[in-house]
This record gives sequence, C-alpha cells and structure tokens, in this order.
Amino acid sequence: MIQGIGHLGIFVKDLKATLDGLVPLLGCERPEVVELPDKKLSYALLEAGPVQLEIIEDRGGDTPAGRAVAERGDYIHHFCLVSDDLDADLSGIRKKGVEFTAEEPWLGIRGKRVIFSKPETSGGIPVEVSEP
Repeated sequence: MIQGIGHLGIFVKDLKATLDGLVPLLGCERPEVVELPDKKLSYALLEAGPVQLEIIEDRGGDTPAGRAVAERGDYIHHFCLVSDDLDADLSGIRKKGVEFTAEEPWLGIRGKRVIFSKPETSGGIPVEVSEP
C-alpha cells in the first residue's frame, strides 16, 4: 500500500551551496554528503518534517540530469511515493494506465528498490515509487 510521500528529489548545481542555504532555513542538522562515484552523483538528505529533501548534484556533466541542470538551474525533479508492497502497488498503478521507465524496479541511490513513472503518464511529473 502507498504510505505517502517520502521525499522530494531536487537536482542542483552545487550541493554544498544548497546545503549552506537550506540548513539554516529549515533549522535542521547538516546532513552527511554521500558520494557515489560510480553513478557520478553526490546527494544529501535533509529532514524537513515528515518529507525529506533529497538534494542531488550530478557529477557527470554530460548526462541527462547534468544537462538539465545546466540549462534550467536547480529544480525539483520528482517526488517519491513510499510503498510497503512495491510489487503489488506497481501492478495496481499499471492497471490505472501509468507507465514506468523500466519493467522492473532497481536499487536506487539509497539501496532501496525504486522505479520511476514516465512523466507523460503521471500528470507530467516523474514519480518515484520506492520501498520504505
């Protein structure tokens, strides 16, 4: 069953600068920055009440995310729905006409099984569905 929104995924040009601005604003602890050299990403999770902010900096440059940030600047990329039964929820969501970018979930940057909707089938917004 879908439990609610777990996080907002935000792509940024400069993770450190974003944290410098958001940590005082939210009044939260400065989070650990996780480096994923194999994925050419860095990310940090900010606690913002019941919904986390997943701040992601692309380190690859010539990737879809890197090009999008270069063109658009920092932006909210997706929101994540948390599911306690991912396979059952995906089956039900697919029956409602939502399509996904892959046939099966994969391990996301936090080590949980995830999958993303095709934005054209989910109201124009990429939606991640993830294990808790």
